[in-house]
Amino acid sequence: MAWLSLLLFLPWFGLISVLYWYYPRQPRPPARRVFDAVVLVLALVLSVAGMQWGYAEGMAHAGSGPIWRQVLAVLYGYGAFLAVMTVALLLRQRLLAGRWSGRG
Repeated sequence: MAWLSLLLFLPWFGLISVLYWYYPRQPRPPARRVFDAVVLVLALVLSVAGMQWGYAEGMAHAGSGPIWRQVLAVLYGYGAFLAVMTVALLLRQRLLAGRWSGRG
């Protein structure tokens, strides 16, 4: 049942991933494509790990209702995905301003 969170959030993750991949359009050297691909895979893997962890946390608390397993799974998974994407955006902005633009 922990995978329900991923199933529900996969379209949203896909939309965020497509926007991250395509913008800004230039410069797009091969190093940036590799960086972006690694970031997207890392974001998905950590999101799945976060969902599993959140679901396990919900199971560990006997007094909580069954819905909290799913709520915690979504919160942990979405938080992990957004954390990776935020760090990647900041790092990519620095790389675009420096090394990948040819000015650094």
